[in-house]
Amino acid sequence: MPRISSAVPRHKRVKRTMKAARGARMTRSTTFHAANETLLRAGNYARAGRRLKKRDYRGIWIVRVSAACMAEGILYSRLINGMKKAGITLNRKMLSEIALHDPQAFSAVVRVVKEKMAATA
Repeated sequence: MPRISSAVPRHKRVKRTMKAARGARMTRSTTFHAANETLLRAGNYARAGRRLKKRDYRGIWIVRVSAACMAEGILYSRLINGMKKAGITLNRKMLSEIALHDPQAFSAVVRVVKEKMAATA
């Protein structure tokens, strides 16, 4: 059985890794071992960043809705609680978009919530 060299696949893998590591500083972009470690770490940070992005956006939506609630004279927590009691199933993203782009619709939601809370109190 003939000896099989892995030169071509290895060269292809090294080229792909080195190309991906361009822009890194010092030997992290010039030596394969350091570049490979850099890419592994970068992948881990990228994955964590994708999780953090979701968390950050949720915080932004809550701040937007809270600011709109202050303008309407209701607390954010009371709005969310009242929406649950009234059976309004708007998530925080949609609620923030409505508050930002359609204040009249947001006022209507707040009015329904206030009526529901007054009826239950």
